[in-house]
Amino acid sequence: MIRRFLILITVAASLYGCNQPGTTGSVIMHDDFAVIDSTGATNNFYDNVETYKLPVGIITVEGEIANPGAADLSSLPLRSVIVKEALPAADGGNRFTGAFRYDGYSLLDILNDRVLQKANAEEFEPIIDLFVEVENSSGEKVVFSWGELYYPNNLHRIIIATRVARIVPSKTNELWDLPTGSKIVAGNDLLTSRNISDPVRVTVRSYPKSFETVKGLSPMYSNSFSVYGTDDNILDEFSSLHSGMARLTYHTIFYGRGKGIHSTTPFRGIMLKDLLLPYYPLSENALKRGLLCVVAADGYRMTVTWSELFNRNDQQEILLIEDVNGEDGGRFRFFPACDFFSDRAIKSVASVYYTER
Repeated sequence: MIRRFLILITVAASLYGCNQPGTTGSVIMHDDFAVIDSTGATNNFYDNVETYKLPVGIITVEGEIANPGAADLSSLPLRSVIVKEALPAADGGNRFTGAFRYDGYSLLDILNDRVLQKANAEEFEPIIDLFVEVENSSGEKVVFSWGELYYPNNLHRIIIATRVARIVPSKTNELWDLPTGSKIVAGNDLLTSRNISDPVRVTVRSYPKSFETVKGLSPMYSNSFSVYGTDDNILDEFSSLHSGMARLTYHTIFYGRGKGIHSTTPFRGIMLKDLLLPYYPLSENALKRGLLCVVAADGYRMTVTWSELFNRNDQQEILLIEDVNGEDGGRFRFFPACDFFSDRAIKSVASVYYTER
């Protein structure tokens, strides 16, 4: 009798979760194994309501790797991110769509055992010009740089979510619409256009443009850098920065993946996005598929997505530093404050290219 009573309670709870307001009529399975702190017994704000399972299909990994195939999510640890989601609105503002805790599988973990086989390895062996395309069942694509996955100060912020819970405001109890399927979630994005539903394919690529590489170039110096458009036309050239542009100082431990500690000297510069936004303005395509390639005088290069540069919610900005007196490594340098390693801190910047995948 007790066993039958418990079964009835479980079924009733599941049905209640499937039909809560804000699910737009879709049936979403309640996760019976998720712990719910409905009484506020702990200090955690993110486990106070039901968690729902999001159906996920087969996800194929392919591209410039030696071992393509389906991702085995069952062997990976479950990761969590908390996000406030918003999309561009027709009036030029933003449209808030909800606050959620997502649980799922890190894109870093999914790609971790894939053996890289760069198409341009003979020309440029370092991995910092790689990027990843994620495609969903409708053919929609978003891009992430390799640096976003493997170089940030905070890892595992980009996941394929298979569970979701609302973060409900305690006074209004507003219930935001839940997603109805798995989705890619970019935890550091301000506008969450890259959070597309039902991802099915992950493709690893290197930046599809060739540059002359000169190893050991000395002195390495570029007196200016050019900004290019999508058709490789020059949009502008910078030989100096306007003195009126606001400068920021970032105190840092400058540490490389290969050579270790470089310095503890602060970096001072302008926010790169302030300089480049007029040339690469906000659009839905830019948010989802915009990709920049920064190239140094010796051909050293790295990729950064449009969202990673212009659409951050963590204020870990990329700086542009001008060193007028620098004879080697000058005149311009990019410093990504978001990165743990220094590898993407390009010096002697000569050009910036842009494409939409």
